[in-house]
Amino acid sequence: MTVNTEAIDCRFCSIVSKANGEDPIGTAGYYTHWIILEMVQPWPAGLWVEHPILTPLFQRFSILRQEQGIAIRPLVIAPDRDYSVPKSTRVIYYRRPRKRFAKFEKQEFILPKEPDEDFSQLITPLAIALLEQSQFLSDFDCYRQETESIREILVCTHGNVDVACARFGYPIYEQLKSNYGSNNKSLRVWRCSHFGGHQFAPTLVDLPEGRYWGHLESEILDLLINRHDSPEKLRRFYRGWAGLSQFEQIVDREIWLQQGWDWFDYEKEGQIIAIDENNEEWEADWAEVRINFSSIDGKITGAYQGRVEVSHQIMTMTNSADDQSLTSVKQYHISQLFRV
Repeated sequence: MTVNTEAIDCRFCSIVSKANGEDPIGTAGYYTHWIILEMVQPWPAGLWVEHPILTPLFQRFSILRQEQGIAIRPLVIAPDRDYSVPKSTRVIYYRRPRKRFAKFEKQEFILPKEPDEDFSQLITPLAIALLEQSQFLSDFDCYRQETESIREILVCTHGNVDVACARFGYPIYEQLKSNYGSNNKSLRVWRCSHFGGHQFAPTLVDLPEGRYWGHLESEILDLLINRHDSPEKLRRFYRGWAGLSQFEQIVDREIWLQQGWDWFDYEKEGQIIAIDENNEEWEADWAEVRINFSSIDGKITGAYQGRVEVSHQIMTMTNSADDQSLTSVKQYHISQLFRV
C-alpha cells in the first residue's frame, strides 16, 4: 500500500490523491441523461435540495431513477458574458441516443428569466417534456437553439462542495476559456457545479462525448482539446467515459491507448461478463469485460474482451478538510486484453 507521508497533512484532497498516485480511471459517472441549467452564483453545497426551483426538479429526477432506472446528471453552469443572453437562462439537455453510441444527443433552449414566475413555470415542464413526455416538446420550439455542433467543456469550480474544486478548478477554467473558449463558435467553456470526484480536481466533463478528465495540468490542455499527439500522455488524467460503467471504463482506456484517438469516434457498448462476487460491485477484485464497437457507417464492427484485476491499494482523501482521515482505495490494471 503506497502512502506519501508528506501529503497527509495537506487539506486539499486532490493534492493527496495526486501525490499518492491515485489513478482516476473508472470514476466517471454513468448516465443516460444530462440536464444542465444556467444559474448565477454563489451555489450552496446543497444546491439541488435548497433552491426553490431546483428542488422540485431534483425530487422528480430521484423518482425517475427509482421507478424507471433513468440515470440523470443534473448540473448548473455559471452565466458567461460571452455566451449568455440578458434576462434569459439556458437549458442544455443530453441523452443517450441508443444502447451503442459514441456521443450524447443534444438539445438546447434559452428561456425568459424575468419575471421569475415565468421562468419557474417553464423549466419544470421543459424538463418533464425532455425526460418523459416528448409529445409536449413542440411547445418549446420557440426557445430552441441550434447548437448541436458546439462542444461544451464544463470545469468544476464548486468551492462550496469542496475547496479543491475552486482552488484548482478556477485557474484551469480561466486558461481554457481564454485560450479555447473565447471567439470560438464551435467550443464553449463553462464554470460548472459539482459532478463528483473532488480528489481529482481540477476536473472537467467534455460534452457531447461525456468524457471526464481530472488532476488536470496546464501543460496537457492543448492535447486534451486538440488531440494532436499520443493519447499515452493523457493516461493519468483520464477518468473515463459516461457511456460505460466502472470496469468497462478501465478496459476502454486501454483500448484507446492502443488504437489512438479514432477509438473515441466508434460507437460502443459495454458488458460485464463475470465479476468477483465476494465484494460489492464497485470494490470487486476482478471483472471480465466485453466492449462491442462499430464505426458510425457500420462498415467496421468487432469486440474486445479484457480482464481487470486489483494491482495494489493506495491511500487517498475524498474530501478536503484539515482533519480528514485517509481512505484506502483499490487500484486496477488490465491483466488480459484481446480482440474477439
